Amino acid sequence: MTRTARALMLGTALMTLAAPAVVSAQSQPGGASPIQVHAMAQQPALNLSAYGEVKVAPDQATINFGVVTEAPTAQEAMAQNAQQMTRVIAALRRAGIAERDIQTSGLNLSAQYDYQQNESPKLRGYQASNRVTVVINDLTKVGATADAVVGAGVNQIDGISFGLKDPKAAEDQARVLAVRALQDKARLYADAMGVQLGQVRSLTEGGGYVPEVRPQAMYARAASMDAGASTPVSAGELSVRIDISGTYDIGR
Repeated sequence: MTRTARALMLGTALMTLAAPAVVSAQSQPGGASPIQVHAMAQQPALNLSAYGEVKVAPDQATINFGVVTEAPTAQEAMAQNAQQMTRVIAALRRAGIAERDIQTSGLNLSAQYDYQQNESPKLRGYQASNRVTVVINDLTKVGATADAVVGAGVNQIDGISFGLKDPKAAEDQARVLAVRALQDKARLYADAMGVQLGQVRSLTEGGGYVPEVRPQAMYARAASMDAGASTPVSAGELSVRIDISGTYDIGR
């Protein structure tokens, strides 16, 4: 083969590799099906995200509190704790809290030691802890309920959270706002690029209602209780947010 002929064949091979991929295979002996692969140009698209958010007043509160007792023996610590917690539960019932809204969230007993330098730890006694989570459906009773349980023996309040009994209406409102924001953004991008905005190819959602936990220090003051006033608690507002992502087809 001459040098010129080899150059022509090499040029033909390079042109074939640079062309769009079209691969065909004829049926093989034994009835195998032909294979065809065609490279397709991907449809141009916009991938965007947006969110909708609404502010709503809470209609439910949750308080986490506990009774902690210490005694020389484990039995004494548990017995004292049980007595105090029994008084606390009774106070909750008198405050109008339903049994279904009172839940034990933790029960613990641990040995307590005193530590001194260059000496072995010395057992001081035992500590018993009983923690309870209470749901309050009347926000006007939150402060009075906190005062009642403290007066009955609670000596630890971990925090308070506000929430919604049924967040669906707020979530649906946030969804509508999110979709509107996404549509507006898609039109803006399409107009800026001078292209035609097509249909939504896909839509995904994230976010949603999450109760807000506020670790507030709550305690009952003797002066306030004597004056008939309860511990002040402000519910404020909750944010309900829905995040969405969408893919839009666009035309050239």
